[in-house]
Amino acid sequence: MSVSFEITAQPRSDTGKGASRRLRRTGMVPGIIYGGHQEPSMISLAHNELILHLDHEAFYSHILNLKVGDATEQVVLKDLQRHPAKPFIMHIDFQRISAGEKIRMQVPLHFTNQESAPGTKAGGQASHMLSDVEITCLPKDLPEFIEVDMGEMNVGDAIHLSELKLPAGVELPSSEHEDTIVVNIHSGHTATDEDETEEGAAE
Repeated sequence: MSVSFEITAQPRSDTGKGASRRLRRTGMVPGIIYGGHQEPSMISLAHNELILHLDHEAFYSHILNLKVGDATEQVVLKDLQRHPAKPFIMHIDFQRISAGEKIRMQVPLHFTNQESAPGTKAGGQASHMLSDVEITCLPKDLPEFIEVDMGEMNVGDAIHLSELKLPAGVELPSSEHEDTIVVNIHSGHTATDEDETEEGAAE
């Protein structure tokens, strides 16, 4: 992996909505660490520091080093609650990882060669139906993203989940949605265009 993330948190004992509100007023974000065959741990993190990390796409699909007191644990981000109207993080969940146990994660999709695809050059338009995909893998195999190569796509072509080229050790957790379309290229000519053309001819 090309980058690493170091996060510092503080243990907390106060729980409940009132305690969380008091924390947020001091610029801290309440959170929790769970999993790894251990009891959950309540933590708090500096909001400003967290915002800087969240600006990096890789933060959402990366192994993170979380320091709480004198101990450092390896975790992944599992849930993030944002304020519905303000740019504030309300709560954050981390999951501990174990080297020999698979994890389930949402990983972003990176679409490549879209502009050079035959369908795009012919005037077609690409529609990205998914922006990320759920995968399972061991922590060591966790990719930062999944590449979707559009270089051979023509107008009318689509790439389905089952056609994604996954890195070694990475799997889709279920084949139930394998026919879900990830991206397609369709004609750029719309019904509105046709109507305007017909109206112009009639005039």
